[in-house]
Amino acid sequence: MTDTVWTVRTLKTALDDSDPVRTGEFSLRIVEGADPVLLVTMHQHGDLEAYVNVSEEQIAASVLLWPCDEQPDRAAFNEFLLKAQKLVPLSNFGIATVDDRDFYELFGELATNSPLHTIETELRALAENAIEAATDLRSAFSPA
Repeated sequence: MTDTVWTVRTLKTALDDSDPVRTGEFSLRIVEGADPVLLVTMHQHGDLEAYVNVSEEQIAASVLLWPCDEQPDRAAFNEFLLKAQKLVPLSNFGIATVDDRDFYELFGELATNSPLHTIETELRALAENAIEAATDLRSAFSPA
């Protein structure tokens, strides 16, 4: 842990000076709203977008996977996800609503005083897990 307690803006400033941004692995922008969110585009993961929210209690990073209404046998898939949850390191499955549509999402949380390298590691793990989920899980539950 560090003495730094991150906010969206201080995290962006620190990441702007980090190796992943300098080398083009990540690009960043703040999405303004009631609570600003850091949008991290992960170029080495197919331009996957991770949304990072920082509250007083935690840093939460999430990736939208696919719309829930496109998932065949949604009930069976949801049950599988709950049982398989422990198999995905550093990430959890959830459902997020965006523009009145539900999406499966993968997310992870960290303490607000986590070191920058730990946040970078979480973002990479989240991206890798999201790609694996999108390819392996979705195809396993799609109609033949």
